[in-house]
Amino acid sequence: MLFFSARFIDKFGEDVSSRKIKVILKEIIDAEDKTKPLSDGDISKQLAERGMSVARRTVAKYREQLSIPVGRIRKEL
Repeated sequence: MLFFSARFIDKFGEDVSSRKIKVILKEIIDAEDKTKPLSDGDISKQLAERGMSVARRTVAKYREQLSIPVGRIRKEL
């Protein structure tokens, strides 16, 4: 039995797996300013800047799959 991950095409026409996007999403969140955490929309924009067009809803889905809370919960004072 084969399992397939969702695939996206970057701005260069190359395949980008959902696993790779999740890794990059985690890197973005790990590097964020913890006093002003990024929203899912902001993360989507940063992914787009890296050439990966990923909808905000998809970012939210992947963030939840990685057990990463929403920005207001990640906020540190």
